[in-house]
Parts: sequence; C-alpha cells; structure tokens
Amino acid sequence: MTEGSAIVSLDSVKKTYMLGTTEVHAVAGVSFSLARGDFVSIAGPSGSGKTTILNMIGCIDTPSAGEVRIDGTITSGLSDDEITGLRSRTLGFIFQSFNLIPVLSVRENVEFPLLLGKGKVSKEQEEWMDRLIEEVGLTDRREHRPYELSGGQRQRVAIARALATNPRIILADEPTANLDSKTGEAIIELMRRINREFGTTFIFSTHDPKIVAEADHVIRLKDGLVAENTLARRANGGGEAAK
Repeated sequence: MTEGSAIVSLDSVKKTYMLGTTEVHAVAGVSFSLARGDFVSIAGPSGSGKTTILNMIGCIDTPSAGEVRIDGTITSGLSDDEITGLRSRTLGFIFQSFNLIPVLSVRENVEFPLLLGKGKVSKEQEEWMDRLIEEVGLTDRREHRPYELSGGQRQRVAIARALATNPRIILADEPTANLDSKTGEAIIELMRRINREFGTTFIFSTHDPKIVAEADHVIRLKDGLVAENTLARRANGGGEAAK
C-alpha cells in the first residue's frame, strides 16, 4: 500500500507523558498504514499504547514526534478550526460508555453531531437519520430516552450517531466492553455490515478476541511498539504481514 492510497498512516509516531518527574513512553515509535474500507483491530494489553494511538488518529491527542496523516492531511500544526473541520468531515467516534445525552431521544442523540455543525438539519439529512435508525434496528425506539434502552440498544444509538455526518472513518474504543457476549457479537455483526455496505473504515482499540478475529487488519502492540501487523486473507484462511 502506498502512502497516498492509505486513509490513515503513522510514521515513527511517539507519545511521551510526564508522570511527576518520570517520562512515560506511551507510544515508542509506531509506523503503519490503513487502507480505505478496512475493518481494523488495534489490540494489546492495557498500557500497550492502543488508546493513545486511537486518540492521535482522532485528533484528540497529538504526537510528541513523528507524523499522523488522516485522509491525506498531516494533523500536526493544524489550527483548532482545521481540526474541527477534519473531524466533522472525516471522523466518527464510538465509546465503550456510549456517551449518549440522557435528556434526548434516540432520534435527537443521532442527529446531535449535525446540530453542532450548523444548528439545523436539512431534509436530506433527516432522511439519512431515518435510514441510520432503521439500519441499527431502532425505528420503533426512536422517541425513547437512553434510560429506556438496553445496553446493546444504547450502543446501536452510538453507532448511528457516529455515522450521522457520513464520516470516512469510525474510531471505536472498546465498543463491546460493557456488553454481554451475545449482545457484543450482535454489535460486531452490525458494525461489520455497515463497513461492507457503506465502505466506512472501522478502527478499533480492543481487548475483544471476537473483534480481532473479524478484522481485516490486525495491529498488535506491546510496550508502545508494533509487535504484529497482519492483513487477514479469509479466502484461504491465511494472512500476510502488512507493508
């Protein structure tokens, strides 16, 4: 894969924090590229750097060294307005704690990212909201508040909300962590179907072996470094190292 064809690329990325007087190297020099439409698992034990990397891809955090490129844009040096624009055009987020607004209905939570941008929703966008709510199987729950929903239903709302701006990339931080096994499997299946139907790139930070098993591209981290970078090849059951 060439750099120009990648939707995400990291080049010698490092992230260092100060913990008192101690330097903590959360990411110690990571390089990889992800293709458009990939279903990607960034896996590893706690403290391996996977959430830090997800945050840098999402422009929530910045690298101490190296380069992060998102859909052709180098993120270092962008202004706050430019970062906001990149996020709104390109990125959607799914969190393990759902992060829904409790006083809003399902429909209102899904459309909230659009209201942040312009304060109103067009007719075309309203139709898109209806389609998303239908896609995640919540048409009959559209007026319910989050407290009236199960954990799996709340995560479905979060998935629809992440897709509201029709982003090219969805970043998901442990999206099945607070779900039972059966519900988690249903959520993985839903995200996989959306990935195939819309061509949306999904990037997971996860401990969940079921997400890892379903991924097209697995990046395993250890001590802030890439320990494994593998592309799945389901047709023959094998795999190959990513370039």
